[in-house]
Order: sequence, then structure tokens, then C-alpha cells
Amino acid sequence: MRSASLLRTMLALALLGGATIGQGDEDPDHEFAASADMSTAPRVTIDRPKPTFMLIERDKRIHGLKPFQDLVDKAAPGSVLKPPPGHYAGPVTIDKPLTIDGGGKVTIDAGDKGTVMSLNASNSVVRGLHLTGSGDSHDTDDSCLDVRGHHNLVEDNVVDNCLFGIDLKQVDHSVVRNNRIRSKDLELGVRGDGLRLWYSNDNLVEGNEIIDSRDMVAWYAHRNKFVDNLGRRSRYSIHFMFANDNVVDRNRFYDNAVGIYFMYTEGGAATNNIISHATGATGMGVGFKEASGTLIENNEIIYCGIGIGSDLSPFQPDSTIEIRNNRLAYNGIAILFNSETGGNNMRSNMFEGNLTQVSYGGRSDNPTKNFWEGNYWDDYQGFDRNHDNVGDNTHELYSYADQLWIEFPMARFFRSSPVLELLDFLERLAPFSSPDLILRDEKPVFRKPERGAVS
Repeated sequence: MRSASLLRTMLALALLGGATIGQGDEDPDHEFAASADMSTAPRVTIDRPKPTFMLIERDKRIHGLKPFQDLVDKAAPGSVLKPPPGHYAGPVTIDKPLTIDGGGKVTIDAGDKGTVMSLNASNSVVRGLHLTGSGDSHDTDDSCLDVRGHHNLVEDNVVDNCLFGIDLKQVDHSVVRNNRIRSKDLELGVRGDGLRLWYSNDNLVEGNEIIDSRDMVAWYAHRNKFVDNLGRRSRYSIHFMFANDNVVDRNRFYDNAVGIYFMYTEGGAATNNIISHATGATGMGVGFKEASGTLIENNEIIYCGIGIGSDLSPFQPDSTIEIRNNRLAYNGIAILFNSETGGNNMRSNMFEGNLTQVSYGGRSDNPTKNFWEGNYWDDYQGFDRNHDNVGDNTHELYSYADQLWIEFPMARFFRSSPVLELLDFLERLAPFSSPDLILRDEKPVFRKPERGAVS
């Protein structure tokens, strides 16, 4: 027994010594961080091995179709391939610079197995194709189009009946423009993402339609621009995670569970967007989770469960989130702070027709941490005797009976019921206890700005 104990002790010391030696051999100048950017590293294999399916395993509809791979193999690097109109069988792998222009008359179908097309080359163009019929495996990220090179252009394609639509991994300086993307007809949670950027920087995503998909996501992807896109009936219109300095401008998002969500991000902006009817239990127009330094400006956020939702944001010390010149109208809650960190600056926004203008997830210990100035409030009670369009009195918002459903979410079912309306009236008439101050706007705008919904 003593020898066994001694043996275990020696083994433990040997392992400890080996670990110490290994640590000492590390380069002291080499640092690892959660924000490490793989896109700056040499190209690595980032996909699980794609299984190979024989033709007999694919749907019979593609049996007898000419393989599109034959045309790609015969094309010279750097050439322009304009295939004859018609239907072709996938899958297709492109490993050389090539311009493929289908003119809107070419369909490539993978027969419901695997990925339809993989673009592994840089400086290439995929245009005017109808890509359809991927597999349904999340393990291998079955998609209509995998993009793995840089400086590529993907435009004017129709993508449907695919698990994932267009999937960019470690792709920089590329353009995804004017594509129409739909997922497979599956339950929302098991669809793939219509468009995904993963460790992909400095790309332009413009003029695409993503409908009946799951999400458009950007993970660890920085400085991308999302412009003039349309999103309908999906989960997240755009979901950023560990993705910094992305710009979302002039997009239209309807009937999605969440409009734009900034999660663990720094910088970035959402400007001139329409976000409408983000409803349901998680309905939210714009959301923040431990995000910092973001600009939300000149957006229409209407008919959402929550217009803007914030959780521990801004997160970085001495950072702010700027929310200005937005129209928040006919939402359940216009702005909801789940935690009070301060640093949110609300200027020149329009609040109208919301069931609740501003709320906190619990009691706010110090609502003056946030800054409010020059906003229009449709429930402002005051005058403008000198006609300078600034209310004579400070606009102060207090929480009365609505504190019940703020502190007890189950009571939200009875919100706007006659009983709660009567209780709220009595609370305002003769408060049973001191109401909680939610916000104070020193310079409320008196007249409603001349701006209507553009949706």
C-alpha cells in the first residue's frame, strides 16, 4: 500500500512538473483572448468533413440531370462561365477563380443531400443562379452556398429549399447583394440561418431578401455593412455576437421575433431602419446584451412587444449608448432596462401610442444615471407659453400601479384591464406610497415632430 501511495505521489509530481515546464516554454509575447480574431490567421479547415452522397441517395428529381461540376472543371481559371439555361445536378465545388453567370435561367439542385455549392476560391463571382435542395443536417451545416474565399461577389441569386442559405466563414472584403433567400419548410427553431457571417470582416451585405428563415447572424465578424435588406417572418433579423463596429442602415424588418440584437459587442450603429411587428413572448425591436458604444439613430420601431430592450448595457466602463431621433410608437414597452448601469443617452426621440413608455426590470435605484433631453412624449402634461416648442415644465415619468406587473411579470396578463386602470387612477390621485421616478426630461418637445411612419 505504501509503495502504491508513493507511486501516485511521484506520478502527480511528474505531471505537475511537466505542466510547469510547458508553461515556461510558452512565448511570453503571445496572448490569447476571448476576442481573438481568426480571420487574421492563416487559412484553416473550419468545416466538419462533408459527407459524399451517391446519386442514388439523392432525390429522383435530379436523376438524369447533367452535373454542373463538369462545366466548372472544364472552365479555365479566371474565365467567365455562362452555362446554357436549364436544370443541373449538384453538388458543385469551385476551387479556382471563376465568374459564373446564370442569367437567372440556371438551376442547380443537390437533391436534398449535402451542400449545393462550395466556393473555396477568392476573386470569384456567383451570379444569377437558382440554388436549391440542400440536405438538412446541422452537423455539417448543409447550405445552398458556402463561401470560403475573399474578394468574392455573390449577387442576384435565388436560394430556397436549403437548411442554411449563404454561409460565409473567414471571408473578408466580399459582397453579398440582391439575393432572395428562403429556408426549408421546417419549424422555426430547426431551420438554418438565411445568411451567416462567421469570423468574416469588412463585407457588404446589400439588398437581400431573407424570408421564412431562422436568423441572419454575424459572429466574431467586424466592420461589416448591412444595407437595404428585407427580413420577414424569421427569428432574428440580425443577431450580432462578439461582432464589433458593424453598421445596419436602411433595412426593413417585419414580423420577426427580434429586429436587431447586439450581444457582447462594441461599437456599431443601427440607422434609418424600419422594425415593425416584433411580437410574441420575446418580441423586441432592438436589443442589447452587455454591449457598448452603439448608436441607434433615426429608426422606426413600431408595433413591437418591446421597442428597445437593454440588459447590462453599456457594459464597458465610461462607454455610452446613444439613442436619438427614433420613433417608438405603438409598442407594448417603448424602452425596457433590465438593469440600471447608466450611460444611455436618449435625445430627440418620439414616444407615441406606447402602452408603457419606459420601464425597468425592477426598481431603479438611480434613474438619473441615464440622460433624457428633447424627446417628444404624447403623454406630456404641460404648456409652451413662450412658443419655443419646449415644454415649460420638466417631463417626469413615475411608476404607479404598473409597478405591480413590473415586479411580478405574471400580472402583465391583467395590464390595461379595468381593475388595474382603476387602481392606477387611484394611485395617481392619492398614492398609497411614494411612486418610483423612472425618468426626467428637462426639455421635452411640446409639438409632435412632423414625421410619420414610413412603413
